[in-house]
Amino acid sequence: MLAAAAALAVTLLILASSSRARRARSPTTRTAPTADLSSLPDECPIDGERVVVIQKAERALGLYIDGGLARSYPIGLGRRPEGHKEREGDGRTPEGEYYVCTRNPRSRFHLFLGISYPSQLDAQQALIAGRITQQQHDAVVTAVRAGSQPPWDTPLGGEIGLHGGGAGTDWTLGCIALDNEAIEDLWDTLRLGDPALIEP
Repeated sequence: MLAAAAALAVTLLILASSSRARRARSPTTRTAPTADLSSLPDECPIDGERVVVIQKAERALGLYIDGGLARSYPIGLGRRPEGHKEREGDGRTPEGEYYVCTRNPRSRFHLFLGISYPSQLDAQQALIAGRITQQQHDAVVTAVRAGSQPPWDTPLGGEIGLHGGGAGTDWTLGCIALDNEAIEDLWDTLRLGDPALIEP
């Protein structure tokens, strides 16, 4: 248990460091077309490096601040939650290292914080398997390196994120669903570029 906690702490520090590097490389390109910057307060209400950790098996989302667990929320997942998302329509929630890439205050599920699926690793594996083209792969890699929203119109699917609507069951198409009060809390806390680790 202590070894697992230590490994998680190291992972969180690495993710926070990657987030800082993304922000330094590209301070303006993280804003996707759906982002509404007018909804962002000037100051984040929580100081420190913020990392979201989603544990699919436990149906839990943890908000970590500077490596320590600050808050925990119950979640619902895609209708076929086991396993990593590989294609549009498979009903799975992805697994891996991502970041918050969009903010949509007009979501039909209350509020929406987009997650940067597919990642470079997702694109590389899909290219090798012949599920996407080289051009689609390159578009994902370019977007992720810029810290912006990757293409959501490839055969891998997209529009994965955190949103409201209720955490009681696995009912989404692959997103992470929370109670409306929980997504409001995360909306006020998270910023574009904040890391999101999704574990099996």
